[in-house]
Amino acid sequence: MTDRAYVGDELDVFAHATRWKRYVATLLRPYIRGSVLEVGAGIGSTTRVYHNESVTRWVCLEPDGALARRIAADPPGVTVRVGTLADLEAEAGRFDTILYADVLEHIRDDLMELSRAVRLLRPQGCIAVVAPAHRFLFSPFDRAIGHYRRYDRGTLRAIAPGGVVEERIAYLDSAGMLASILNRLLLHSSRPTLSQILLWDRALVPVSVLLDRLLRYGVGKSIVAVWRRPAETMP
Repeated sequence: MTDRAYVGDELDVFAHATRWKRYVATLLRPYIRGSVLEVGAGIGSTTRVYHNESVTRWVCLEPDGALARRIAADPPGVTVRVGTLADLEAEAGRFDTILYADVLEHIRDDLMELSRAVRLLRPQGCIAVVAPAHRFLFSPFDRAIGHYRRYDRGTLRAIAPGGVVEERIAYLDSAGMLASILNRLLLHSSRPTLSQILLWDRALVPVSVLLDRLLRYGVGKSIVAVWRRPAETMP
């Protein structure tokens, strides 16, 4: 079992971004089903929102034992494991969905991570990634909470592991992207406060829900990628 302390302190603040979490959960809903593995589950704030009636089992995998102990075993069927994918070799081929919600950017070797994830997928299973977008938006806040990178379509496609096909790559939160650019140019705020998170979640996320669709999910400060493991062909 691997127990690693998380360097960030933003999880409690971002737990208040409920509209944002519901928005992303709605877009990912077709891919979140059956047996789900959530990698880097943190304090479980994403678990409660993304869980749906198509889920039969949900494993929260969190390398920081202190954070893992804060995850509630709710909804029913949620279990918590302390560790990383390297600790789950016995689970090969057992998951229908493997979810990385604002986690992959924290992992130094993201290509190796996704290659391990594929081995845990059942045929027709999906890997779903939600991550911060655009290198030019990388900030001191990213660095402070342990981000190695931000992504775009090209960098995500470059780390797509063998054995999967791309289902979807989309940018989200176009209104939030404009706010991030203005912050870099004018405010120079190094980390968001609770009041800023609530303002973004309540005022800008509803605008992004409408604007993202009009922009055909081509602009945003976050990016979502989904890959599917094809059905195994008969010999």
